[in-house]
Formats: sequence, structure tokens, C-alpha cells
Amino acid sequence: MRYFFVVFIFVGLIRTAFAFDSFVVKDIKLEGLQRISVGTVFNYLPIKPGDEIDRAKVKNAIGILFKTGFFKDIHIERENDVLVVFVAERPAINDIKIEGYDTIPKDQLENALKQIGLVKGRVYNRSLLDGLQQELQRQYYSLGKYNIKIDVEQTQLERNRIDINIKLSEGKSAEIYSVNIIGNKSFSDEKLIQEFSLAETSFFGSRSSYKKQELAADLEKLKSLYLDSGFLNFNIESTQVSLGPEKESVYVSVNIKEGDRFTVRDVKLAGDLILPQEKLAELINIKAGDVFSRRKVIDSTKAISDLLAEHGYAFANVNMVPDVDEESRTLAVTFFVDPGRRIYVSRVNISGNNKTQDKVIRRELRQLEGDWLSTKHVARSKTRLDRLGFFGDVSVQTTRIPGAADQVNLDYHVEEKPTGSLQAGVGYSDTQGAVVNLSVTQDNFLGTGQRVGVNLDNSSVTKQYSVNYINPYYTEDGVSRNISLSYRQVDAEEADISNYSTDSYGASISYGIPMSEFMNFGWGVKYDSTKLTTGISTSQNILDFIASSGEINDTFQLFTSWTYDSRNRTIFANRGNLSSLSTEIAVPGGDLEYYKVNLRQVNYFPFGDSVTLAVNMNFGYGDVYGKSTEYPPYENYFTGGSSSVRGYDANSIGPKDLVTNDPTGGKVKIVGNMDLILPNPFSETSGSTRLSLFLDAGSVFKDANSIDSDEFRYTAGIAFIWITPVGAMRFNFAEALNEKEGDSTSSFQFSLGSPF
Repeated sequence: MRYFFVVFIFVGLIRTAFAFDSFVVKDIKLEGLQRISVGTVFNYLPIKPGDEIDRAKVKNAIGILFKTGFFKDIHIERENDVLVVFVAERPAINDIKIEGYDTIPKDQLENALKQIGLVKGRVYNRSLLDGLQQELQRQYYSLGKYNIKIDVEQTQLERNRIDINIKLSEGKSAEIYSVNIIGNKSFSDEKLIQEFSLAETSFFGSRSSYKKQELAADLEKLKSLYLDSGFLNFNIESTQVSLGPEKESVYVSVNIKEGDRFTVRDVKLAGDLILPQEKLAELINIKAGDVFSRRKVIDSTKAISDLLAEHGYAFANVNMVPDVDEESRTLAVTFFVDPGRRIYVSRVNISGNNKTQDKVIRRELRQLEGDWLSTKHVARSKTRLDRLGFFGDVSVQTTRIPGAADQVNLDYHVEEKPTGSLQAGVGYSDTQGAVVNLSVTQDNFLGTGQRVGVNLDNSSVTKQYSVNYINPYYTEDGVSRNISLSYRQVDAEEADISNYSTDSYGASISYGIPMSEFMNFGWGVKYDSTKLTTGISTSQNILDFIASSGEINDTFQLFTSWTYDSRNRTIFANRGNLSSLSTEIAVPGGDLEYYKVNLRQVNYFPFGDSVTLAVNMNFGYGDVYGKSTEYPPYENYFTGGSSSVRGYDANSIGPKDLVTNDPTGGKVKIVGNMDLILPNPFSETSGSTRLSLFLDAGSVFKDANSIDSDEFRYTAGIAFIWITPVGAMRFNFAEALNEKEGDSTSSFQFSLGSPF
């Protein structure tokens, strides 16, 4: 067909070229145009009125017009001194439809069609169908679908237009039936095949589908294994991929040449060591006598580059230069350091903050204008902006300044999100029961970064009304101030504690003082007035307290806190740690004199990118001093429930009243939690869900003298947390490991809208 088409054009050229002798063109007429404009044709036509033409020029003109691809037939005639150009346009593509696709997204298929010129509005050429077939086969073959069938329907429309309907039948993916490695001596077949994700079978025994990209990745992992094990001259000689006759089974053979294993005979640093050599040498984790490892070299190179970047050498080059001795199978490793120029920050530009004041953002930045560029400070600045909670996204770019080789600008762009909220909702907690809440908060009041909030919480256990105002930068040095007013009613019987209730109101003012980038010290004062009301079956410890201290007690409290927080996020952290120590003292001058000390330690130990071990320890201790003889029972510690020892009912662990068997709590609390945070079951990038396996242990004790290891309770299970627009939803499936008679357990616990 293609050869016939060429002959047809050739014959047309001869016929037209020899139809007349040379003459001077006085005018040009175009016949047969439908969609294409006259001006477009004249732009391409190399003949103008007044030109003298001959057979060669006519032949050349026809060839040029054919090359445009607009026409399927062209011939030229002479009418006296007028040149008449007759054309037959190719049809235009009116619409393209694709059916039957599942594996490849529609936008990817459409982009593939664009690459070959099959686009709405373009001129249609049948030769495009060959390109279409080849391109779609290439796309599907790379995904292991070799039974792809492609059917193209063309519908001719009026005004020389055409619709194209592409129907796909993808077929089944070809599965890996075997991976065979040839030439390995130092590692077993089983060890090497473990590097191939394509060779894995699922839990149900199904085979992996063949994908060209995954095979390339597997081969790179195989290469890395050898290079990290000292095989400097390792090479993949060839790779064969064979299809079964039904095109649904794939057999992979990899031919390798291991070469010799090399060890390191010497490690040196060279170049312009702008930093102390001892400091740089500490970052090199490969030493003489080690088996050569490309991974260790890459890690060492990156560590040196990162340290230089922290000190302003943002464009430093660190290269490993090997000196290989093939005979002794050793090599000397030299890390050559070229720090380049120290880079300084000329300006820090901020954009996207339509509401938030510039100073609110700039006070969080740790990279200063005029100082040398530190990647550590740039990254920390971004983290601090992320932690504000005012922005949905924060990005930073480094822009070189033309004509200044050692200066850059930093461009921070923020995308503001709503920081004010009017929330009314219903939740449920195993510790509070049904919860109805109403809150009006503004976390970024008038763009100042200050927080104003009014909260009303109403549950079967607690009714609380509070107003608070937080200024995170009460002083320019970052000292924060928090003012709070509150009223609270607690029905202890509804919390399964005892038959009594408390009514309290108070006011507090506190300050937070930053001690370092991650450390904060806080202190404050609080006034509190609490009234105890007993019921029919009130526990004896409540009655004893009322007998000694009365039903109503006013206290003046001093409290302090120390916090070290290096977590990467406040919610769903998976890096860093949190340490906090807080004290609360009811000072003389009030009706009660007591103190409380609380210690919390949380550590995150990442294993790779998707698995993290989180360890949380909580200790609490309280007691009386001075004139007081009875510790206030409403200050006792309780444990058990979805936020402490999961699998036990809320507040149920610890001392109980001998008569009513109600939990009384205690002055000492010891609770530990271990969570193995698993890969996200829905999406690796999802920030709203978390799945973990847990092991909990804990109890409360009447006082320090009554601590007994036999009283600890242990549970294990699985936890799932989902952050929804109405609050955090928690699902716990737990099993008590040492349940004793009289314990209250619950294998399933659920809460909605509880504090995170």
C-alpha cells in the first residue's frame, strides 16, 4: 500500500509537470479547500504571482505541499497565465475515544497518542495507525501484557471529519515462572533470588506479574549486592526474557560475572579540607581492612557533603578516587573534597501569606539573611513552619543571583489554610462516654500567630467550659504566654470510679521559655477551687478526705515544665523523641498542700522508611506535705483504657475500695507502651491513618511503698487510628495477657473525637 501511494504521487508529479511549458504566473487559484485556510497554503507554496515557472518548479511545489501532510492528492493546471492548484484535504480528527483500558491510566494513554500525533483537531493520516499499534504495544509489553489486542474503528463525518474509537482488550499479565541466575559462585541461588521482587509469590501463592521496569530495578539491586560485598568488577553479561507459547508465562535468565572480591588497603582524605580533618574523618564509615562496599562509600560521601552544606558550602563536590591493585585484589580509597565557594544568603523572600503577617513567618526561620547558607537551618526553618499548623504546604527554593557566584536568595512559599473553626460535634470515648462539644477557635488570630479559643465539652462524665488565649511570642525572644479560665464538673460514678462528683473553677497564667531549638522550659501559677459532693455509696478514701479537709478546697498552685521535642511531626511522628518533666505544687496559703511530678519519655526507632518502633513511658507521683494529711482523691492517677493500657476498661486498673470495689486510683502511676508502626495499609503517603501492633503494661499504686510487680497488667493487640474531619477515630483489638479475677477487660475499644 505504501509503495502504491509513492508511485501515485510520482505519476501525479510527472503528469502535472509535463502538462505545460514555462510561463510567467499572473495569478494563482486554489481549488478544493474546506478547512485549511488559503493563507496557510500560500505560506507553504513556493510560487508567487510574477514568478516564471517551469516543470522543475511545479514539481518542487507539489512536493512541498505534500510534505505538509494536509493533503492526500494535489495536481496543478494552467489556465492561460493563471496557475490552478487542485487539492484534496485529508480528514481532520474530530474525536478520539479509548475503551477497555484498566492497567494504564487514561491520561497516560492520551499522552502516548499525542507523541505519535493522534490528537483532536489534527489532520488524520492512515500511517498514524501503524504508530498507534506500535506505541500501545510498547506501553503494555513493558507491563507484561503480551496478549493486548487493539481494534480501531473509524467513522467518517460531514465536513471531512473523522471519529476514531480505539477498543482495547488487555488480556492477562504474564507471570514470572522462574528466575535463573548463571555464573554465581560466592552467593547461593536462594540468596540472589531474594533480591528479585519479581520472583516473590504472594501469601496466597500467586506469582508476580512481569514488568520491565521492575526487572531493571531488580538487576540494580543484584548489582548493589555484589558491589557492596567487594566485587568491584562485577558485571551482568546478559539478560534473557523468554515468553511461553501462551504469552502468559515469563522465564528470566541472568548471566553474571562476579570477578574477584577486593578489600580496602588504605583510606585517605584529600583536596581542600576547609573543615578540620578529624571532623571529616569521623564521617567515613569504611576503613582499611574492610571489604570494599559501594554503599559505605556513598554514605560517607553524602555525610561529608551534608556537613559542608551545613557550613555554607552548598555546592561542594566530594568524590571517591580509587587506586586499584588487581594483583593483590586491594584498593586505596581517597575522598577528594572540593568545597567550592562558601555561599551566602542575600535575601529571604516569602510569598503566599495573604493573611499571616511576615513577622510571624520570619520569627520561625533559622536561616538568616546575610549569613552563610546552611542546609540544616533551611530544613529546620521549613519544619518549624510546618509545625505552626497555619499552612497546608510549605516549599523552599534556592535561587542563584546573576553575577554573584557566592550569593543566593531563599524563596519560601506557603499555602495558607483556614485556621479558624466553629465546631460542633458528637463523639465517643471509653473514658468519657458520649461527648457533645462546641468550640470556637482561631489559631492565627488576625494573622498574628496568636490563638484564641472558647470550648464547651459536655459528656456523661465531664462538663467543661474554658476560655484561653495563647501568645507564642509574648516577647521577641520567643517567650510564650497562656491565659486560661475554666469551669469543670466531673461525675466520677459515670467514669466507673466512685459515687461522688466535683465542681471546680479556676484561672491560670503560664509562660514558656525556649532554652534551645528543641528544648523549652515553662512555669506558671493557677488558682483552683473544688467542691466535693458525695453519693450513697461513696468510697472510704473520699469520706476520709472530706473528714480531714472539708468539702470545698481552694488552692494556689505553682507549676513548671521542661520539654525536649525533636519529633518530625506532632501527629503521627516516626522520627525523633519527646522528653517532658512537669511539676505541680499546691503552695501554703491555700487549703491544701500537695505536689505532683510527671515524667514522659517517647522514642521513635525507624526501621527503614515504613516501619517504626515507638516506645512510650509515663511515670507519675504525688503526695502531701506541710499541714495536709490526706491527698486529694480527685488528683489521683488512674489507668486502663484506650489511651493507657489498652484492653482494660477505663480507670479499672489499680487499688479498689474494699466495700464498694470501686477504683480509687493512687499516688503512683507507671505505664509503658510499645507500638510497632506498620506500613500504611491504604497509601504510603497518607497522613491520616496509622496501623500498629502494640504491647502495653502498667498500673497505679496507692503510694510508693505499695509498688508490686505482680500488680502490673499486660496486654497485646492491634491498633488503628484514623484522623477524620470530626476527630480521631481509634480502634483497638487487645488481649489481656495476665488477667486476674475481678479485672474488667474489653477486647475491642473504640473512641471518636477524643484528643489525639
